[in-house]
Amino acid sequence: MDLGHLIQSIPFDQVLVQTVNGIVTGMILALVASGLTLIFGIMDVVNFAHGELFMLGAYVGVVTLAATGNFWLALVSATLVITLLGALIHVVVLRPLLGRDPLTTILATFGLSLVLQNYALWQFGPVARQIAEPFGGHFQLFYLDYPWYRLLIAGLSGAIIGGLWLFLKYGSYGIWIRATTQDRVMAQAMGIPVPLVLTSVFAIGAGMAAASGVLFGPLVGVNHAMGLDWVLKAFIVVVVGGMGSLGGSIAASIFISLLEAYAALVVSPAQAVIVSFVVLILTLLFRPTGLFVPTPK
Repeated sequence: MDLGHLIQSIPFDQVLVQTVNGIVTGMILALVASGLTLIFGIMDVVNFAHGELFMLGAYVGVVTLAATGNFWLALVSATLVITLLGALIHVVVLRPLLGRDPLTTILATFGLSLVLQNYALWQFGPVARQIAEPFGGHFQLFYLDYPWYRLLIAGLSGAIIGGLWLFLKYGSYGIWIRATTQDRVMAQAMGIPVPLVLTSVFAIGAGMAAASGVLFGPLVGVNHAMGLDWVLKAFIVVVVGGMGSLGGSIAASIFISLLEAYAALVVSPAQAVIVSFVVLILTLLFRPTGLFVPTPK
């Protein structure tokens, strides 16, 4: 059977289920990638430790949930704790490297990722921990009992990203951030505290990674290496969507997740992952500025 006949033989209900799965996964990926995009777009820092902040957020959620039994408190506390950790990382590790060769920052964040990953392995062990869903319940989606929680995390991810966009566009501190993005020297000359803005941006990106770690935790086991796959996909999304483009990252997240979901109907899920790398290579070859960034006139 050739590929055309194989695609035609796929039932429509399976396509619809995979569409829902792709959008849900894409929204979680967009939340992870948005923090990465924010940090790169404003600070010009390629943060290889972003996946470990995602992972640590999930672990803080595990610990808080075990102590309180409240998922929402675990989500808020993980976001706040990792936000503060992100601010500390920027002040201690990245601020002293400001103005140096970008390779120095890349090596620093890569080394930090190894430190955080091994700390989590030492502290929590190799056995995966579980985060219980805040509520159960399913609804009928053709042949599947689809969990409501998956739709909830897609909605929450969209709400968090939307809140970030409103903050950047209309908030006074958001205007400082956009001014720092456009011209860091002029922003400082106008009295904007650029070092504080950069620290805040890194902290916000870290908090978004932590929130996505807690939200995604109930769907998979929480372990010390869980951030690796997600940060790799997030980097692909940032390149495909356009370096530093928040809207491009969201569009690329959903686009790539849908492609992988549809590919899983034809090949195995492990082989479907290759699709994202193919898109990355084609983007770098034919549209290196990103697929979802308008072409300058």
